[in-house]
Amino acid sequence: QVQLVESGGGLVQPGGSLRLSCAASGRFFVINTLGWYRQVPGKQRELVAAMSTGGDTNYVDSVKGRFTISRDNAKNALFLQMNRLKPGDTGVYYCNYNAAEPHDRLVRDYWGQGTQVTVSS
Repeated sequence: QVQLVESGGGLVQPGGSLRLSCAASGRFFVINTLGWYRQVPGKQRELVAAMSTGGDTNYVDSVKGRFTISRDNAKNALFLQMNRLKPGDTGVYYCNYNAAEPHDRLVRDYWGQGTQVTVSS
């Protein structure tokens, strides 16, 4: 099964930037949507940014104008550029692919292991 591995999290001061990466270990037969989610203790996982296969993007209101989701097909990777970070952006960030693998073509949700982002002075 294809694995997703995230990297790029860490501790950053308010106003700083981070770039999250999500690398897929293999190729998918089809990808429906890609996204980045955020989870904080005691709350449900929240969709932060999403991208369709056609490249259309959507963002939760709190990150519009500050975060950018992008994809590198050649590198089989997904990115989240986070600028002007705020303490409220703190959480564990997960990448998600809604996709199917070539061997069975069954659509599933694939998740990375999560990467911690902490915005604090």
